[in-house]
Amino acid sequence: MKIPFTLLILLLLYVPSSAQVTNTQWKGFSRQDFSFQGRAVRLIIPHRTRTGNPWLWRARFPNWHTEADSILVAKGFHLVYINTDNEYGSPGAVAVWEQLYDHLRQKYQLHEKVALAGVSRGGLFVYNFAKKNPEKVACIYAEAPVCDFTSWPGGFGAGVGSPNDWAKLKEVYGFSNDEAAKAYNDQPINNLEALAKAKVPILHMIGLDDQIVPPNENTYTLTDRYIQLGGPVTVVPCTEGEQSLQGHHFPIETPRLVADFIQYHYSRYLPLDAAAYHKHRTGLQNARIRFEKEKQGRVAFLGGSITYNPGWRDSISAYLQRRFPETEFEFVAAGIPSMGTTPAAFRLERDVLSKGQIDLLFEEAAVNDATNGRTAEEQIRAMEGIVRHLRLANPLTDVVIMHFVDPDKMADYRAGRVPEVIRNHNTVATYYGISTLDLAREVTDRIDQGEFSWEADFKDLHPSPFGQRIYARSMIGFLEEAFAGELATNAALAPHLLPTPLNAANYDRGRLIDISKAQFKKGWSVNPNWQPEDGTGTRPNYTKVPMLISDTPGSSLRLDFNGNAVGIAVAAGQDAGMIEYRIDKGSWQRLNLFTKWSGMLHLPWYYTLAGGLDSRHHQLELRIASDKDERSTGRVCRIRYFFVNGKME
Repeated sequence: MKIPFTLLILLLLYVPSSAQVTNTQWKGFSRQDFSFQGRAVRLIIPHRTRTGNPWLWRARFPNWHTEADSILVAKGFHLVYINTDNEYGSPGAVAVWEQLYDHLRQKYQLHEKVALAGVSRGGLFVYNFAKKNPEKVACIYAEAPVCDFTSWPGGFGAGVGSPNDWAKLKEVYGFSNDEAAKAYNDQPINNLEALAKAKVPILHMIGLDDQIVPPNENTYTLTDRYIQLGGPVTVVPCTEGEQSLQGHHFPIETPRLVADFIQYHYSRYLPLDAAAYHKHRTGLQNARIRFEKEKQGRVAFLGGSITYNPGWRDSISAYLQRRFPETEFEFVAAGIPSMGTTPAAFRLERDVLSKGQIDLLFEEAAVNDATNGRTAEEQIRAMEGIVRHLRLANPLTDVVIMHFVDPDKMADYRAGRVPEVIRNHNTVATYYGISTLDLAREVTDRIDQGEFSWEADFKDLHPSPFGQRIYARSMIGFLEEAFAGELATNAALAPHLLPTPLNAANYDRGRLIDISKAQFKKGWSVNPNWQPEDGTGTRPNYTKVPMLISDTPGSSLRLDFNGNAVGIAVAAGQDAGMIEYRIDKGSWQRLNLFTKWSGMLHLPWYYTLAGGLDSRHHQLELRIASDKDERSTGRVCRIRYFFVNGKME
């Protein structure tokens, strides 16, 4: 079939010639150069693209005052330039920009909003494009911009003008003479209504003594009209440093202000950047070396029900297998519902370390530590104990602590407070250089920004599938950051040094003690295969297992142990009673085993009976009290384990 000549011309115009791409570097970032409709295009690609793919489009002079450009690319912005240099923002140039806009959006999935930057005559381009396409523009930055071409290059005002450029401008616009050019009524200073209605923010930096592009005829005229139309405007006079080229060239005193202006006004169109909620600290270098060089990896997930349930944990496992396809992974699922840091510290040996050398541990406990009523001291002792115990077993282990969300944490953040449990966990993380992900704050901010809702989307502290994806997306982004770039050829495993403890009584030797170690009298017995008979629920590892049980007031037991802390792990169901206990013949203390959840299930509950003891031999005595909680149906103490912080005897 013969293609008509006119159709062939249109195809040549609209199909970009991007087969020939030259790859180089720009300030350490990847640079691609290609041709589009016969014009040179430059695309700078960030190391890590910010969520939403924001971009900055420069008009003219792409190598002039690039400090703000560098900041933005480092923050995840793409940077674009097309050489339409001698077209002075003409309708033909704007048409090319519109076609390149569509091409870049399609090929690189760049954001629908673009930030525009116009230097000098670049003002003609950015404003003429923006006025025609206000819905596509996030904000405009202009530096000594031409806003009226009769001022420059025409020279019909106070400026010196440029006869050569004036002749070229008339040609590309199709003006037959000066009068036709002067009568043109669609310059940057004209027809600003749509741009102002869209509230597109603009920032101009100018030289007060600019005789090439006088601000009185350009910036002031445009900004005065824009303000009167309700448009947001900022004008910054640059008065320091050398004012050269008749005041048209001047140093930008605050390039950070330019970058901040663009980021601030762009941010309302972007999803929140998950990286803002990540703290890498010493990072995951050891884990990466193990995965990438040694092709081995054992990854453990320690926490409560949010870790036990399927969702984010499966996504992280799948991601690691995709990211390191040649690595042989073992994944240790050590989540048990209702468990916070105190149970984790004492079951760490059984549930995690017994599996072998751990390369990477994900730990979550912020929800349960708070809802279970653990004190600040307990939270720090337990979290520090987990970290120290892990690294005593393997100094190479990398750790990630996640703070998951619940309504109380959302309320704290909205009141301007960091939740106490997150502060406590962060105290340990900061001290030991451990990575943290504040997913509680991220979810709160995303809800407040209107990305989704708690009631319809996230739904509960046990996230819906949608909520699990929110967690997984942020975590995978964190891992992408941690594993970004090439691993150095000389990268070597480096042990994590253990500093002096934050809390000398931390649970760094936590372990579970079998109930057979206790000495007990009449009234106590061991059920080797206990399971509830009252129809209420249980948790994993708390049914069809041995239980030391008594419901007889006054019946007692004794446990001799070495260490500085001791406690009992019980199944606290609807029949949970009260106990009395003492250490080393001290004063008797009372403890109600019935919890606010006991009526619903035989809740696994770790009661720390004593902590901060001298690290030596001690004796625990425990007996059933004669009274009970009025909500309870019995006086039962049902012990699954004792737990101790101390060396094995």
